[in-house]
Amino acid sequence: QVQLVESGGGLVQTGGSLRLSCMLSGGTFSNYAFGWFRQAPGKERLAVSTISWTGDSTYYTDSVKGRFTISRDNAKNTVYLQMNSLSPEDTAVYYCAADRYRDVYTTPLGYLEVWGQGTLVTVSS
Repeated sequence: QVQLVESGGGLVQTGGSLRLSCMLSGGTFSNYAFGWFRQAPGKERLAVSTISWTGDSTYYTDSVKGRFTISRDNAKNTVYLQMNSLSPEDTAVYYCAADRYRDVYTTPLGYLEVWGQGTLVTVSS
């Protein structure tokens, strides 16, 4: 059974940094494209950043461009989201998702193969 486990969330002050990790188990990591999504209280879950199967193609939503960096380490079966210059607007539960066949950015969320349980990021003002 393929599973994703996120970690790295927490409480940080405005302007601070966090690095989220998403580890895949039970499957062949290099076969998956990945994405980070976030859901703020009372709002829909939206894509933040995605990375392709090979890692040579990435996407960032406009609000995080220049602040967040997605990367993947095939040797560690882990995808990272480095988040810098955090603001209260970044407060949300962050989820990792993966899919072997579909473009993670364009595919409706309900069709993605695997989801993690989420990790809470809280940015205080």
